[in-house]
Amino acid sequence: MPQNPSPNLRIDKALVLVGLMGTGKSTVGKRLAGRLHLPFVDADSEIERAAGLSITEIFDRFGEEQFRDGERRVIARLLDGRPKVIATGGGAFMQPDTRELILRKARAIWLDADLDVLTERVGRRDGSRPLLRNRDPREVLAELAAVRNPIYALAPIHVRSQPLPHEATVDSILKALAE
Repeated sequence: MPQNPSPNLRIDKALVLVGLMGTGKSTVGKRLAGRLHLPFVDADSEIERAAGLSITEIFDRFGEEQFRDGERRVIARLLDGRPKVIATGGGAFMQPDTRELILRKARAIWLDADLDVLTERVGRRDGSRPLLRNRDPREVLAELAAVRNPIYALAPIHVRSQPLPHEATVDSILKALAE
């Protein structure tokens, strides 16, 4: 049975989940927000709403550079000083300006997982991930992990996402926040 958050746990700024696709940032984020009685925001959904286009359409029409600029602006707007849980896209924390903003205005939490877990999870999704189009997901994830994990490690909180119910990851985050 999931534990309730510590009564002494005080969240005074946004909690921003970072990590590779498939770590469960959105799913875990929703559950974490529920447990903490905070709003949940998925940055990718906010980007799509602001642009009136899907992430894939933004990449196709404008390219990654323009997508990242819009992503940074949306994340800056979301980091308004009010506590909430924000799930970011896998590449958001890789952008120096976006990363600096998150580290300065929020508590960054790196959700990490084994390659097998990530490959299985991204395989459940349709073709909505631009970086996986026409490529072997395991190969792409291994390449991304090699480049991105050292940057994700700059997040002050590191939690492993296990092949367990998402509540186990939420419990791990709550424990890390209480420390």
